[in-house]
Amino acid sequence: MHAFDGTDKAMFLALDDDPRVPMLFLARRLGLARGTVQSRLERRLTDDCLLPNSTRITPEALGLPMMALVTAEVEQSSLDVAVQALHGIPEVIEVHAMAGDADLLLRVVAQNAEDLFRVGQEISNCPGIRRTMTSLLLKKLVPYRIGQLLKK
Repeated sequence: MHAFDGTDKAMFLALDDDPRVPMLFLARRLGLARGTVQSRLERRLTDDCLLPNSTRITPEALGLPMMALVTAEVEQSSLDVAVQALHGIPEVIEVHAMAGDADLLLRVVAQNAEDLFRVGQEISNCPGIRRTMTSLLLKKLVPYRIGQLLKK
C-alpha cells in the first residue's frame, strides 16, 4: 500500500473526474504550482500506483488487492433503489446491468477475505437485492485491450 496525503487524494479525485484536464488547470484548481502537480504524478507513475497509460489509481495502491465479481438478483421494481444503495459502498467500483440469471454484475475490491465478506454483506443488505453470488478474481491473464480490434 502506498501512502497518499491530502494533496495526492485531491489530485487523483480531480483526475478521476476529468482525466484529460491540462496540468496547469489542475494545478490552479488545487492551488499548487504546475511543477508540484507534475512531479507528484510522475512519482506515482514510477511507484506503479496507476493503471497503465492512465491517471487512475490501482486498488492495490490503496491497500485493496483482492478483487471479486458479484452477481446480484434484484427485485425489478427496486432496481433504481438497489443501484443507488450500491453507489454508497466505496468498494463497489463498477456495476453493470446484465441479461441472464442475474440482473447486475459488480466489480468489488477488498483488503482480504474478511473484508470481502463485509463488503458482500453490505451488498446483500441493499434494498431490492434478493441474492448474490461472489467469484474471487485470482490473476489478470489478459489485460483490457482494444488494439486487436483495430487490426481486424
